[in-house]
Amino acid sequence: MKIADQYIKLVEWSEEDQCYIGSSPGFIGACCHGKDEAKVYKQLCGIVEEWIEIHQQEGLPMPESITGKAFSGKFVVRVGQDLHKALVIKAAQSGESLNHHCTTALQNSILQQS
Repeated sequence: MKIADQYIKLVEWSEEDQCYIGSSPGFIGACCHGKDEAKVYKQLCGIVEEWIEIHQQEGLPMPESITGKAFSGKFVVRVGQDLHKALVIKAAQSGESLNHHCTTALQNSILQQS
């Protein structure tokens, strides 16, 4: 496996720009674009390789990769008191636990972005 294989390469359609945008979350922001998704992906892969070379040549630390990383399924989110109260009320109205209600809301939010 190459070092570049450890980093996520994401190509998304941008309505605003009317083209595909390539990035490597946690490593490189939006760095290439074009009308052909496959060409943008290929260009993105080349850019990631170049950034890795630069990091190695200059002795820069590599960002932590999330590929292959195990996730516990737990994280803490701090919200204001008013939002906390509103979430508890919504969960109760739905007959759900706060955890289930928030999980569903997060899942729906991610699915709407897809």
